[in-house]
Amino acid sequence: MIRLLLATLLCLVTVPVQGEEVVLGMSQDEVAITATFDGSNILVFGAVKRETEIPDSALHVIVTISGPSQPVLVRRKENIYGIWANRDSVMVDAAPSFYAVATSGPWEQVLRETEDLRHKVSINRAIRSVGAPMDVGDPQSFSEALVRIRTEQGLYQLLEKTVAVDQQTLFRTAIDMPANLTEGDYITKIFLTRGGEVVSEFETSIDVRKVGLERILFRLSRDNPLAYGFLALAIAIAAGWLASAAFQVIRAR
Repeated sequence: MIRLLLATLLCLVTVPVQGEEVVLGMSQDEVAITATFDGSNILVFGAVKRETEIPDSALHVIVTISGPSQPVLVRRKENIYGIWANRDSVMVDAAPSFYAVATSGPWEQVLRETEDLRHKVSINRAIRSVGAPMDVGDPQSFSEALVRIRTEQGLYQLLEKTVAVDQQTLFRTAIDMPANLTEGDYITKIFLTRGGEVVSEFETSIDVRKVGLERILFRLSRDNPLAYGFLALAIAIAAGWLASAAFQVIRAR
C-alpha cells in the first residue's frame, strides 16, 4: 500500500506543467498578386494561453515571416585596369526570398545568441551558406552583401520594438510585404521568450499566389516559353499597329 502511494506521488510530481501557448490570428492568410498589386500589409495578432500564473520575468514576442528559400549566386566586382568586372563568386545554398523579423524589444534583450543559433530566428541565421571555394577570401562578406542588398530592396526587414504586448497576454504587430514577392508559402512563426530563452513557438503559413491574367502568363512563360515568346511578339505587333492607326486618325482630323 505504501509503495503504491509513493509511486502515485512520484507520477504526480513528474507530470509536466503545461506552459505558455500561442493563440494566433492574422488579417489574411492569402495574398493575391495581380497586375495592380503594390504590396500588402499583414496584421499579426494573438494571445498567450497559460494554465499557470504569469511568471515574474518579462515576456517578449518575436514574429517572423519567411518567403520560399532558394540558392543565390553572389558575385563580387572589382576594378581591373579601370573596368569593373566580376571577380569572385559564392553560391549561397539557401536564402529566403523575403524575411521579416518583428520584436517586442531590443534584439539583444529578446533572444540570446545560443537560442538564435538553435532556432535560426535572425536574418543572418536564416541564410544557409555551407561552403565556399578555397580561393575566395572572406566568404562571409558575400552573405553580408546579400543581406545588405535585399534590405535596401525591402525584402529583408528587422523591425525592433514593433510588437505591442499588453499585460503579458495580448500581442499585435503589422508587417509590410513589398510588391516584388515570390510565389509560394510564407512561413510565419511566433516565438515567446523569457530571459532571452524561447519558451513557446507557433508556426503557420501565408499563401502567396499570382491570380488572373498574371498567373496565366506566368505559367505559360514557365511551361511553354516558345509560345509565350510568340504571344509577346504578337502583342507587341498589335500594340504598334493600333498606335499607328490611332496616330493616322488624329492626323486626318
